[in-house]
Amino acid sequence: MKYLALVYYQESIMNAMTEQEWHDLNQKCIQCVGRLTEAGHFIAGQALQPVETATTVRVRNGETLISDGPFAETKEQLAGFYLLEARDLNEAIQLAEKIPPAQLGSIEVRPIRDLPPPD
Repeated sequence: MKYLALVYYQESIMNAMTEQEWHDLNQKCIQCVGRLTEAGHFIAGQALQPVETATTVRVRNGETLISDGPFAETKEQLAGFYLLEARDLNEAIQLAEKIPPAQLGSIEVRPIRDLPPPD
């Protein structure tokens, strides 16, 4: 079964890191992806640019509304994702707890919902 592990953290904490601390965290994430890949759990993943680069798009009554910034103001910002293959939710949680930013923020684990085939 596929699970999406959404990585959230406070960008202010990351911005306060030294260049070396930021580099070390990124290297830990790269190593984590390597371990997940070797074990057959990693499907895809990407880090996101900072939240100030976000654009939110809404369509209401046929009109497209565009606003700068994320969908919602929150304490922690969405920073990236890991798409994982796991037997069940318990295994997905065990994998997510090894994602390095879990020590600084949080990892939201959600099962992927398959869409029905087209008519």
